[in-house]
Amino acid sequence: MARLNLTLLIIIFLSLLFSTLATSVKPLSLVRHKNSQTMTYIESSCNGTLYPDLCIRCLTQYVKSNINGPQHLAQYALSMSLSRALHTRKYLLKVTKELKTKAVKSNKREYLIVQDCVNQITHSVDQLSQVMKELRRLNKRGSTINDDTLWHISNVETWVSTALTDASSCVYSFPGHRMSKRTSTIKVKAMNVAEVTSNALFLFQKYASRYRKVATITTKKS
Repeated sequence: MARLNLTLLIIIFLSLLFSTLATSVKPLSLVRHKNSQTMTYIESSCNGTLYPDLCIRCLTQYVKSNINGPQHLAQYALSMSLSRALHTRKYLLKVTKELKTKAVKSNKREYLIVQDCVNQITHSVDQLSQVMKELRRLNKRGSTINDDTLWHISNVETWVSTALTDASSCVYSFPGHRMSKRTSTIKVKAMNVAEVTSNALFLFQKYASRYRKVATITTKKS
């Protein structure tokens, strides 16, 4: 009798185990399939950018997120742009602090260039911060398309373009030769901000184009 009870317990345990495995394997395969689809979507969307490889690398970290079309993709890209700008500004402020104490004794011109670059990247941060706020306002409007919606879209495009110009100005402010290791690093970081922002602008404009198409069709009908 005891052996029979033990056999029943083993059968019940194995049934529960296989049942658990069956329910866990299916969602895992679905997740992998969804991630593969998302990755394919990211790659196809990035192909139209000026820096597709960089675009894909930046957005790959969001492959497990709920990317539901061009809206989410543009938002993640702009969020990444702000993150890179903030990181670069933090580095620049550290370098500026170090150079300030040595500016009198060493290269004062280098200090002034870096200081100017700090101002430009800081302006990029301010512009991109405004963009994130404007995106929240735009999201609250949902699928509603009117002049107010287009105004929010225009604001985002203007601010992202300005942030891109500022980051690019920082890059071009450094000479193309005889740079120290430190200024070379700054130039690379500023260039990264500019390139990521350029990609984000493209993805947002791609997302915003559908609003403009609908608005154009609505205007013609009226």
